Amino acid sequence: MTEDDKTAAKAATEDKKANGDLKYNEIDSAEAAVPKEREWDMGEAMANDVTAIYDIPVQISAVLGRSNMQVSQLLKLGRGAVVELDRKVGEAIDIYVNNRLVARGEVVVVEDKLGVTMTEIVKSDKS
Repeated sequence: MTEDDKTAAKAATEDKKANGDLKYNEIDSAEAAVPKEREWDMGEAMANDVTAIYDIPVQISAVLGRSNMQVSQLLKLGRGAVVELDRKVGEAIDIYVNNRLVARGEVVVVEDKLGVTMTEIVKSDKS
């Protein structure tokens, strides 16, 4: 695509924007690649730069299931012992972030390691 073609395509896109005829899939890829700053309305709390939260540690837990037993039973468990959990094979596991249920998912194997794929986000009761 030549510079003239790009300029013509951009002008056509601008005309469609002005008329309100622009469809989502018609956005010029060069224009879409450049993020535009959004102006936030009063009362709309959003930081322009969220990199400050990237270093905050969180604890993530994937709960495969639960089991109740007495301490005496726990002490009798040895290497290779099997503990029966309250979940069935293939049933969704719970994913907690900082002890709050945030999602459900499935156990997956990636190379020789276990992982979790999130399949459902759990809505919080708090707003």
